[in-house]
Amino acid sequence: MLESSGYRVSRVDSARQARACLEEERVDLLLLDVSTPIDNLKGFLGKLTDTDSVILVNEHQGHLAAEAMGAGAIDYIIKPFARQQMLDAIRCALRLRQPIPDLIAESGASRQVLQLARRAAKTQATILIGGESGTGKERLARYIHDMSPRADGPFVAINCAAIPEPMIESILFGHAKGAFTGASSAQPGKFEQAQGGTLLLDEISELPLALQAKLLRVLQERQVERLGSHQLINLDVRIIAASNKDLRTQVGEGLFREDLFYRLDVLPMSWPALRDRPGDIVPLAEYFIARYAPRQGYWLSQQARQQLLSYRWPGNVRELDNVIQRALIMARGLHIQAIDLMLPGGAGGAEPGQPEPLSPPDGLVETRRHAEFQFVLETLRRFSGHRTRTAEALGMTTRALRYKLAAMREQGIDIELQIQN
Repeated sequence: MLESSGYRVSRVDSARQARACLEEERVDLLLLDVSTPIDNLKGFLGKLTDTDSVILVNEHQGHLAAEAMGAGAIDYIIKPFARQQMLDAIRCALRLRQPIPDLIAESGASRQVLQLARRAAKTQATILIGGESGTGKERLARYIHDMSPRADGPFVAINCAAIPEPMIESILFGHAKGAFTGASSAQPGKFEQAQGGTLLLDEISELPLALQAKLLRVLQERQVERLGSHQLINLDVRIIAASNKDLRTQVGEGLFREDLFYRLDVLPMSWPALRDRPGDIVPLAEYFIARYAPRQGYWLSQQARQQLLSYRWPGNVRELDNVIQRALIMARGLHIQAIDLMLPGGAGGAEPGQPEPLSPPDGLVETRRHAEFQFVLETLRRFSGHRTRTAEALGMTTRALRYKLAAMREQGIDIELQIQN
């Protein structure tokens, strides 16, 4: 069955043969029939370093499924199984081996969340993601979608706090032609747009109470009715909700419906604040540097790294994103110093107004560019910033010097500050 679906398959009849096979060739996925005591299975799976496992469990041994997952299996299938069930399980398991772009998870806290997210992705259950603003809840929701059998379907996100209250019902559920003034044609809502995929309801705590009741009915019935229409549309949508507020507290204060909360709170998870996952801070900063200044060669000084790690990040990843963008503008050369971060209460590596030396970066091309910039600055200092005399000393026209200085400013070098010092 697997070979006819395009997979290359090796078959072995014992754990000993399996180990030999793993030593001889690269294996992406291991299918195991639970026919050995679970202790032996734990010992076997514990020795696998680069192979994920899908466990086949006999229908009379269903209780072993949880034990198999605890032993390190990535999934399990109860026999007998349908062909598509097996193919879906393998496709999802192999997708987990692929790197996910734009998702940094180096700290233990982040990795634990992603482990839970992978398991949640395989289900159809509604997920509620909590966490402070700016932690990356939407990115986590996308990760769950990417890891799920719905990955080929659409991912639709809506920020419930960003839509005017009179419009949100139409945007969520759609409207029929003539449903209200200006409705010249029928329009599908976000639920319909997400058919076959995932719908993220971000900042769901901001939904008006009246609309919460209608949302609850849609989630219960798995049907939506467009505004101004009496036709019911069946839905095939995975729902993920997110909020930066504690919905349980909101329920207690009468600001959120209790029945809707329990409908959403099937699989709760929380994306930790950035200060609670310090192992992600520098990798995230380096990711943003590569994102906003590709091929430029910027890098962080040790002092800048230490300041990033000591800051509390009340704005979380969103604040770190802004800080790195600002640092790329303020940096005098390609070496981002602590002073360039401009963090509240942060101590830079130099006195205010004093430029730090431009340290040479790694790489031949960037080192040559650095040396050229440094020579131009030294010549400008020698002639007290006089452009014509500097150009003559450099053997170039004043026009060419202007172009050179413009290029240096684009690299974030404060020409006047460097000349004065």
